[in-house]
Amino acid sequence: MKQLILHIPHASTNIPFKEGYIVNDEVLNAEMLKLTDWYTDDLFHSETDISIMANFSRIFCDPERFSNDEQEVMSKVGMGVLYEKSDNGQIIRKVTLELREKILNQYYWKHHKQLGAAVKSQLEMYGQALILDCHSYPNKPLLRDLHQEAGRPDFNIGTDPYHTPQSLIDISIEYFKSKGYSLGVDWPYKGSIVPMEYYRMDKRVQTIMLEVNRKLYLDELTKEKSEQYTRIREIIKAYLQNLKKL
Repeated sequence: MKQLILHIPHASTNIPFKEGYIVNDEVLNAEMLKLTDWYTDDLFHSETDISIMANFSRIFCDPERFSNDEQEVMSKVGMGVLYEKSDNGQIIRKVTLELREKILNQYYWKHHKQLGAAVKSQLEMYGQALILDCHSYPNKPLLRDLHQEAGRPDFNIGTDPYHTPQSLIDISIEYFKSKGYSLGVDWPYKGSIVPMEYYRMDKRVQTIMLEVNRKLYLDELTKEKSEQYTRIREIIKAYLQNLKKL
């Protein structure tokens, strides 16, 4: 049976070094509390699939962002590949050209090299590769979120018009409906990662993002796991198995 490539970019709270930051640990910890995709490394854990996990916090380097700020819409609010502002717009870091190159070379590109290698391996073995981009999101929109609508769904799938076949969308809609959960399609977040060397060039590389509303599995104020945590983990585990049937 083919393996999924589970991309888990936002679960870590590790900041490898503090160069460039102009705020104290209290501010950084508050931002991590808000922005970390808590427990997604465990919720999406699979012994039989390939996991590509960032071992650094997104507020240090966000591997989901384009490396070029001109391509990245979130860079306009100071939250491009290297976050310079917090969710509320406070300046948290000053990034020099030297610091940017250092972080990209030592962290960002190494992470993407791992992802690309996993895709290459799957293509060689099976003739196709399927990436599941694994995330969670707050029940209430962050200040910098592009979509501020209330009533966020229980789960959300993000798609790419080139790399996400309709069959992946259909099976996702059917699955979560059967389990009694609401599902957003490209809402409140859209898109799904593909290594740039395959992006819009190779349809054998398929991708879909799954985001879990944090209200389902934790207390959003304390980030402690709720009574529903185990159930949500099982729901996700079964979803992974469904994807591998295609």
